[in-house]
Amino acid sequence: MTQDELKKAVGWAALQYVQPGTIVGVGTGSTAAHFIDALGTMKGQIEGAVSSSDASTEKLKGLGIHVFDLNEVDSLGIYVDGADEINGHMQMIKGGGAALTREKIIASVAEKFICIADASKQVDILGKFPLPVEVIPMARSAVARQLVKLGGRPEYRQNVVTDNGNVILDVYGMEILDPIALENAINAIPGVVTVGAVRQPWRGCRTDRHAGRGENHRKMIAPGVFPAA
Repeated sequence: MTQDELKKAVGWAALQYVQPGTIVGVGTGSTAAHFIDALGTMKGQIEGAVSSSDASTEKLKGLGIHVFDLNEVDSLGIYVDGADEINGHMQMIKGGGAALTREKIIASVAEKFICIADASKQVDILGKFPLPVEVIPMARSAVARQLVKLGGRPEYRQNVVTDNGNVILDVYGMEILDPIALENAINAIPGVVTVGAVRQPWRGCRTDRHAGRGENHRKMIAPGVFPAA
C-alpha cells in the first residue's frame, strides 16, 4: 500500500465508531479528509459534524453534511483526527495543517478521541516533525526569542494565516523528552495561543494490524479510542 492508501484505510476504519443520530467532531489534514469522505456515506444517519477548520467545513458541506458551530453543541460523542507524530507513550505532535487550536478545543469537548494515522507517524522521541506553535501576529518575534531559549529553532511559516487570524511558528531541532513540561513552558509565553505538543486528551493510537505485503508491507495504526481528560 502507498501512504495515501494507508491513510484512506485508517480513515474509513474510523467509521465503525460513528453512531447514528450523533454529531461527529472532525479534524483537519489528509487523513481526516479520507474520514470525511467515509462519513459522507452516513450523511443520512448522523445529525451532522463540528469541524476544526474552514477546509474541513467546506469538504463536509460539499458532501451534504450539516456543520454545527461548536457553541450550538452541548457534547460530542467522538472526535476523529490524525497526528503528525506519535511516541511510545501515546503522546503526539499536531498542527501540521495549522488547525491545532480548534482541534484541541473540539477534542476537549468530545467524550472520546479517535486517532487515525499510518505507521510512518510512529517515533521513539517526538521532535523530528517541527513543533507548530500558533502565535498572535504582533508577538511573533518575541515568542520566537523565547522558543530559542527553550532550545528550539523557530521558523515563521510563510504565507499561512490560521482560521483564527494568527500565525504559525514551526520549531525545529527539539528532542521532546517531556512533552507535558514543554507544553506548559510554551503555553506560559505571552502571545502563544496553542502549542502542538499534545498530551491528554490526545493520547495517541494503538497498533492494530498490518496492511500490504512485500516491499510495501507496513504497519497500519487503527483508530485508538481514548476518553477525553
